[in-house]
Amino acid sequence: MIHPQAIVDPKAQLASDVEVGPWSYIGPDVTIDSGTVIHSHVVIKGPCHIGKDNKIFQFSSVGEECQDKKYRGEPTRLIIGDRNVIREGCTLHRGTVQDEGLTELGNDNLLMAYVHVAHDCRLGSNIILANTVGLAGHVKVGDWAILGGMAGVHQFCSIGAHAMIGGCSLVLKDVPAYVMASGNPLQPHGINVEGLKRRKFSDDALKTLRKAYKIVYRQGNTLDKAMDELQSMTADCPEIQLLLDSLQQASRGIAR
Repeated sequence: MIHPQAIVDPKAQLASDVEVGPWSYIGPDVTIDSGTVIHSHVVIKGPCHIGKDNKIFQFSSVGEECQDKKYRGEPTRLIIGDRNVIREGCTLHRGTVQDEGLTELGNDNLLMAYVHVAHDCRLGSNIILANTVGLAGHVKVGDWAILGGMAGVHQFCSIGAHAMIGGCSLVLKDVPAYVMASGNPLQPHGINVEGLKRRKFSDDALKTLRKAYKIVYRQGNTLDKAMDELQSMTADCPEIQLLLDSLQQASRGIAR
């Protein structure tokens, strides 16, 4: 399963059915679980753990030292979950000791060509990052989020679960869960209704989330007042809690 022209360090740990294409390099302190396919010309360095049934395409660099000037060679980590597709030319860097020393990618994500995931980013599952999306250091992206091509995210920003970011957008503030936003400067444009319908959200939940969006963005409320109103709605609509949590955890202020 390992091409004779691939280089795999003896200290790397690969499951017996892992495929490695020609001219790929896998360094020490790399662990790769069953069913994962590494295409040609891929570089993987550790400490790095890659889960099951992933596909990593040519010219990707996975687990390299980060580009943070404070980095001094500490043994930080990259962890990749299961069933991710990492397309051509993607770069995923390990974390820094100034954070938790960890960059993490969940399960079932699609990273299209030339995506950059910088040090200390934490990505959930079922995310789509279109071509040339760039995530700066310490960015968090929630489950089911979608970022359009060439979108750039400033360091320490958070993209909430089920949010959708338009192509070529510049994200300088946190984007709450469920919200669609685009532009430079980034502006919100409502709830990601079509995406939520595909994920089988009920009509009642969608109606309440639209109401919640108006409370946050359309009624002139302070954020604290808006969150108080949302809190009272969580008993009847549990989906509101995800929006409320993303607002409470917004460290850079939300996109307005």
